[in-house]
Amino acid sequence: MTESAPAIHVLTGPTAVGKTETALRWAEKNDAEIISCDSVCVYRGMDIGSAKPTSEEQRRVRHHGLDLVDPSERYSVSQYVDMARTAIAAAHGRGKRVLVTGGSGFYLAAFFGPVTDELEIPQAITDEVRTLQRQGLASLLLRLREIEGQQLPEWLDVQNPIRVAKALERRLASGRTLDSLRDEFLTRRGPFADHPVTFELLERADDELKARIATRTTSMLRDGIIEESERLLALNLDPELTSSRAVGYRAVMDWLEGGKRVATSGLSERINLDTWALVRKQRKWFRRLGLAKEVE
Repeated sequence: MTESAPAIHVLTGPTAVGKTETALRWAEKNDAEIISCDSVCVYRGMDIGSAKPTSEEQRRVRHHGLDLVDPSERYSVSQYVDMARTAIAAAHGRGKRVLVTGGSGFYLAAFFGPVTDELEIPQAITDEVRTLQRQGLASLLLRLREIEGQQLPEWLDVQNPIRVAKALERRLASGRTLDSLRDEFLTRRGPFADHPVTFELLERADDELKARIATRTTSMLRDGIIEESERLLALNLDPELTSSRAVGYRAVMDWLEGGKRVATSGLSERINLDTWALVRKQRKWFRRLGLAKEVE
């Protein structure tokens, strides 16, 4: 840590816990600018389903990390880190403090440790893995187990096709085991290691959070997530893109493609269940990063 590196305060918590308003109040009180830590808010036109800060909220406090790419584009954690570095330097130059807020685990991890390595992936391997991705998660896992063995590391999220694809790319490119690659990776310095980083984790009781999720789902359906999802469907997105798999949008797109065979109440229930699954995944990230205590 160096004296010249500006401090970063991280405000995080699960979806619907109330991060947006809390962040706005903190930023106004502390003369700060906000860097979004949300992997869906980077996409233009995905406003309602991501609960992106409104125009009015963005006028209250300068925001960074919103509306960066079109839904048809990929956006990597490396790009996110570059954006955050630029935003931090700019805010510091204006004499402002920096507040990072959001709940996307992989982006969040960048402020507490390493998230990328220097391993170069040959184009031939990228093409092979992309082909397997189009065939589905089962094909990715089959190929990975062929070279890694049937017992994959416990730390690998084998239900996440993007994580499995990245692991397969690195296993093929390096010829080394996943555990060996991870052990070396964990010795690397994080991109913000020179910055003093503090954090605050917002939480609510499960029943209260589920009620807030249900209220937000109702608002999203009323305010335009269906129309946003119709526009996403028209783009014929790669199914592995974050924009195509985003919670809320994925449920609505499935509902639209299925001919709206269930009532909107059934759609609401699906969105609520998917959102709660996201909350559980976010809480695992918080524990992994040391922001929350392990559950006994």
